[in-house]
Amino acid sequence: MYYPPYHSKYNAIERFWAGLEKSWNGYLLDSEKTVLKRADNFIWKGKRAIVTTMAGAYEKGVKLAADQVHKLEARLQRSTALKWWDITISPKKVF
Repeated sequence: MYYPPYHSKYNAIERFWAGLEKSWNGYLLDSEKTVLKRADNFIWKGKRAIVTTMAGAYEKGVKLAADQVHKLEARLQRSTALKWWDITISPKKVF
């Protein structure tokens, strides 16, 4: 079967989450403490997750100002065939 280059099969984060979900299959995740402990003990391909909780609520609907959008767009290279789904992002230059 052919998988396109942007498929989740090739995304390490997606594979990590799949492994984490399998590792806690059958456990009763009845508290935040239990979830954090299970996630903290998970090792995938020799790498352990760094588990923390966020202080406060996650902000939704944060928008960029027009000048910030233009700076970000300058780093994007969009496919002509799949404009919204196939994007190459150039790293931010650090001097």
